[in-house]
Amino acid sequence: MDIGFAQEWATVKKGLSTPRVLPTDMIGLLEADPSGEVLRTIVQAVSEEDPRKMTVEGEPVSLPLEEAELFAPLPVPRSFRDFYAFEQHVKTARARRGLDMIPEWYQFPVFYFSNSHSIKGPEADVERPTDTRALDFELEVAFVVGKKGKNIPVEKAQDYIYGLCVLNDWSARDLQREEMKVGLGPAKGKDFATSVGPYLVTLDELEHRRKGDRWDLTMTARVNGKELSRGNAGDLTFSFAQMVERASRDCTLYPGDLVGSGTVGTGCILELGNEVHRWLEPGDEVELEIEELGLLRNRIIVSSENQDG
Repeated sequence: MDIGFAQEWATVKKGLSTPRVLPTDMIGLLEADPSGEVLRTIVQAVSEEDPRKMTVEGEPVSLPLEEAELFAPLPVPRSFRDFYAFEQHVKTARARRGLDMIPEWYQFPVFYFSNSHSIKGPEADVERPTDTRALDFELEVAFVVGKKGKNIPVEKAQDYIYGLCVLNDWSARDLQREEMKVGLGPAKGKDFATSVGPYLVTLDELEHRRKGDRWDLTMTARVNGKELSRGNAGDLTFSFAQMVERASRDCTLYPGDLVGSGTVGTGCILELGNEVHRWLEPGDEVELEIEELGLLRNRIIVSSENQDG
């Protein structure tokens, strides 16, 4: 649905009165309508009509999903933080490297910043970095910040979460392993691509799956049609509210900030081991799916030559 066309159509054809004209970019929409109230009013107005008959200046207000090309719901986030919040993943991944669990991990949720300009949408091709032969997927659930805040207490933190989405934190394990020996990073092992989508689902649409401060959502990963991973978003050791509290400590969060959960247990090849599946190669198709949030599919391709401009 084209939000601008929908609002114009509802205003002219149905006499809908809204307090403001909504922007058609996601960050602008979050800033103008953080509660989603205006957007819900518009959607309600147009959903009562036959979509085939709704046009503005000869252009359709909406298209059938199968006729639309979906981009990432947030093509360029204001920032991108990724947490490390599933205990099973942390324990198993460390054990694979011969490392014990560290007690400091339990004290507070930790995160790193990644590249907000390398976001990929559903069905987009993902280039395998030139220097890696250990490309991995990471099955994560993410949230988008809906309003500005700083030093947000955990009991109010959920009010700052606009919605949830599927996230694939692509990882070049060999690059990541070498650079993190220095004690800084990840950097080139992560910054080349992050996939997000296909939808950003608002929290009101997920209320029936809520359990306390978490959501009971099954998460699965498939490579070339074979299921490799299965977990649940409700298994988070640290809740999204705790992540908001930590991220906003002495730092302002803004509408359009993207925040990943970290990998769910069993949600990557590093954790599963190469005896379960080899590292990803060009031609592989990776599907990450979370109940209620949709299916995020990408294909791995060979890295392209240097491109200027």
